[in-house]
Amino acid sequence: MRLFQETAWRWWWLIALLILLDQLTKQLVHQQMALFDSIELLPFFNLTYVRNYGAAFSFLSDAGGWQRWFFTGIAIGISVVIAVWMSRLKRHEIKLSLALSLVLAGAIGNLIDRSIYGYVIDFFHLYYQDWHYPAFNIADSVICIGAALLIWDSFSSDSGAKK
Repeated sequence: MRLFQETAWRWWWLIALLILLDQLTKQLVHQQMALFDSIELLPFFNLTYVRNYGAAFSFLSDAGGWQRWFFTGIAIGISVVIAVWMSRLKRHEIKLSLALSLVLAGAIGNLIDRSIYGYVIDFFHLYYQDWHYPAFNIADSVICIGAALLIWDSFSSDSGAKK
C-alpha cells in the first residue's frame, strides 16, 4: 500500500481518468465521424477526424508499416521507465509526480490506439487562415502539459532540499 500512498503512484486515479477520457473521445470521433470529416466549432478550431500512422506531427507516417511496431515499442519502454521512476519518487515531489503521471497517461492512451488500430486517432484541429497545426488528441495534450511541467520542475526544484 505504501506504493500508492507515499509515491507518485498516488496519482493513479488521474492517470486512469485521463486514459478513459482520451479513449472515450477517440471512440466518439471514430464512431460518429467519417475519416476526414470536420466540424467547425470556432473560427480557428475544428473537430477533424484523421489517422496518424506516425509519431508527433505525423513523423514517419508513410514509412510502410514498420513504424507501428517501432513506436509501440518506444511507448512501452517509456511507460515502464516512467512507472519505475514514479515508484521511487517521494510524496513531496508533487510537480514531478504530476508531470510523469500526465506523460504516462498520454503515452498509454496513444499506445492503446496504435496497438488496436495501427494508428492514433487525432481530432483537435487548430488553424488560422492558411496555417494549420497538425491534428492532435487528449493524450497528445496531456503529454505536452506533462513535458512542460517536467521542464518547469527541472528549473525550479531544489534538489536535495527536502528528503
